[in-house]
Amino acid sequence: MISCEGFNMIETDFYMKKIIKTSLIYSGVILIMTSCFNQQRDFGSDRYSENIGYDFSKPEYGGLTKLTEVVEQQVPNGMVSIEGGMFVMGQVQQNVMGGINNKPKNVHVQSFYIDDSEVSNKEYLIYLDWLAKVFPKNNPKYKHIYTAALPDTTVWRNPLGNDGNLPKTYLRHRAYEDYPVVGVSWLQANDYCKWRTDRIAEKRLVDEGILKPLYNNGNVTVEGRNHFDIEVFEANPNLLFGGDKSIYTDYIANESNDEEYSANDSITINTNSNSPKNNNLNIKRQSPNPDIRLPTEIEWEYAAKADMENRFENTIRGRKKYAWRGESTRDEQSKYYTQHANFKQSNGDYSGIAGWSSDTGDITTPVRSFPPNAYGLYDMAGNVAEWVFDVYRPTIESNLNDFNYSRGNIYRKPRLDENGNVVVASFNDIVYDTLPNGKVVPSVLPGQILKEEVTDNDMYLNPNYQKSDNRNFADGDRSSSRDYAQNDENRKRMYNAPILLPPTINEETGEIEYKYDDKTRTTLITNYSRVYKGGSWKDREYWLDPSQRRYLEEYMSTNYIGFRCAVSKVGDSHEKEKRSIFSAYY
Repeated sequence: MISCEGFNMIETDFYMKKIIKTSLIYSGVILIMTSCFNQQRDFGSDRYSENIGYDFSKPEYGGLTKLTEVVEQQVPNGMVSIEGGMFVMGQVQQNVMGGINNKPKNVHVQSFYIDDSEVSNKEYLIYLDWLAKVFPKNNPKYKHIYTAALPDTTVWRNPLGNDGNLPKTYLRHRAYEDYPVVGVSWLQANDYCKWRTDRIAEKRLVDEGILKPLYNNGNVTVEGRNHFDIEVFEANPNLLFGGDKSIYTDYIANESNDEEYSANDSITINTNSNSPKNNNLNIKRQSPNPDIRLPTEIEWEYAAKADMENRFENTIRGRKKYAWRGESTRDEQSKYYTQHANFKQSNGDYSGIAGWSSDTGDITTPVRSFPPNAYGLYDMAGNVAEWVFDVYRPTIESNLNDFNYSRGNIYRKPRLDENGNVVVASFNDIVYDTLPNGKVVPSVLPGQILKEEVTDNDMYLNPNYQKSDNRNFADGDRSSSRDYAQNDENRKRMYNAPILLPPTINEETGEIEYKYDDKTRTTLITNYSRVYKGGSWKDREYWLDPSQRRYLEEYMSTNYIGFRCAVSKVGDSHEKEKRSIFSAYY
């Protein structure tokens, strides 16, 4: 005999099953209706406007250019993803010089990617060999392009030391191919980043079937102006290779609209998407390509410290002195108590004694020789110091900007001809600059878009910035000087560093003459002073602290400064699946 309680349980179970069954039926109906509704509205089209109700890619609604598929940004080769956030930037230990110009401050960094190690000799030599192939050294038009990119191998010379044949072997000997490249200036490192941006974009377009492989294409020759440049492609694909559209896999021949280009002429293009030449190419509009660049100072320090391993929910417990946990430079977990990094341990001690080397290197060591930090980055302390993007100033003005801080912005725009067309350089447009140290470098390469600084008209009533060159913004410009009200051009400069003029050639003797500034100066800081971070094989332990900062002129180089590259993340920059549960108590 079934009790009343048993009847209640059976009845409850019956109604629960009925509710679940009904819910599933309604869910299925709603799903089908939604699917049909979306299909009718054609949400799958990349040019469908939910605000208007038109699919603008259809001819009857305008026939706008279709977009490429939405693809998540891929981690670039050799790079590591760094999720951004807030951290405390600035000194952790006392300044040995007694200064207070690196005080701790809260700043926020956006997510980015950064190389897991410094650029090696092998990678840099690939860049040099590419330049030699595309801009042949035996061609007088290009003779300074290759030499401008060469590292200064004489940085290994010492008036009181044996260079160990390093000026001859360090860059090109296979034994050193995995060692970090040194002798590169900030300018050279920046040029490498631009070249890497172009090659990555070129490979992506070839892999996607948009661009044909260029180097074994019998119709074109990759030389001089004829090479792939992502900025040119984004401005207008018709501009590459003098308008030769056979470099693309899918194009409509329309020879009547093609123009003749002389090898000696600059090329101009009409950026109007309705021009006849644009209709020859059947290419979906590409998303802009993020540029490979040098990391900013704040990005580099954030990545080096890797405070995420000290995170507890939404707080950071303590501050790290090094790129690893602990107060010691020695690896307490290793069998032989070896060093965490390659650095100078004391006077005359660069690697310990023979048979018991503590850091395996007298000078630099191969990249990735030591364990990485919590982000998976190698050599963020020791081996070589590294160039970062920023122009140096003694203090970081976080009160003016505490989000993605960076100093050194110079805003430029593409040069336009009298018809409003973008101008791309040929070899006739190459302008060579002579640096203060006498080195001759090109200001632009053939095949790149000519640029100029933005003008007052471009910035009129712009609330964000009021000048093109912002390297000395709020720290070195007239408005930040005591003499801001004076219009005298000879007024005292806030940073009265020596004025170094480029060398000149004596017309009578034909010899190069250098001009030196013999006036009394109180600083070496200029708008060309660039920050470099991290300790090196030549530095003592103090400089292994990621918060320490030094500077050098952007055209100079040493045997202990290298570099690594970075690139900004696009879209959603936070990794939601890695967030821990946060409990709030009231």
